[in-house]
Amino acid sequence: MSRPQDEAIFLALQALGAMAQVDRAWMFEYDARALRFRNTHEWCRSAISSHVSDLQDAPVTMIAWLHRALSLQRAVMIHDVGRLPRAARSLRAEMQRQQDRSVLCVPVFHEGRLRACIGFDATREPVRWQPAQALGLFLCADLIAQARYGGTDAGCGRAQAQFYEPLLYLRQGHGTRGLAPADILGVRSARDYSLIWLAGGDSVKDMRPLSAWAALLPLESFMRIHRTALINLGHVKVLERGASRPWTVQLRGLGQPWSVSRPYRQELRSRLGV
Repeated sequence: MSRPQDEAIFLALQALGAMAQVDRAWMFEYDARALRFRNTHEWCRSAISSHVSDLQDAPVTMIAWLHRALSLQRAVMIHDVGRLPRAARSLRAEMQRQQDRSVLCVPVFHEGRLRACIGFDATREPVRWQPAQALGLFLCADLIAQARYGGTDAGCGRAQAQFYEPLLYLRQGHGTRGLAPADILGVRSARDYSLIWLAGGDSVKDMRPLSAWAALLPLESFMRIHRTALINLGHVKVLERGASRPWTVQLRGLGQPWSVSRPYRQELRSRLGV
């Protein structure tokens, strides 16, 4: 997984989901004490509803029946959601709300600790899952565990500290990607939609206008530097300024500098402390 972590996870789920011919492929993560969980990544087939933003900071008691199996490092093959036992009634209700007919999921463990879960949903027709499909998910889970949790203690600490940071959701093809604001370098207007520039230098088109992003992004870390651009102040590498030449900012990981319009220069200087 050499791409930025979240994008690599999304692409892995997309590839597995398409290969398995399922309707959704998804991931949820536990908090540090495994008492709460939230959806983080999801790929959906065309015309299949997305639910990645639904379960955020949800109690694990809601999925207690599933959680017990995951804790034992077992794959959970639900061939018929409607036949789940009474002990799984809250889980069954949530799956039926999402129109799931069959669900397959496996745990993501790192250093003996349950960190997350990845899985498939079938919504159009029930599926009788095969061991080879579970094995494919287990192999993907191992890769995700190493990429997401196998770094330094400091890195893992930052990941846990960011667990409750609100995510912004981007549509990517038939999938939905949850993105922390800290991972956004800047946003530029492109007529009626926006281009989101991400850590690593990639850009993603979003159908919302710049004004919508100005309302979504946290004011303490983002500011407008041009009528067509917002930047993350935490990613400013260089501010170039002079009396006789245009002002520009260089963002980490991007080759081209971004112009700073005159009305925003004083505030930018103040917020950067220069």
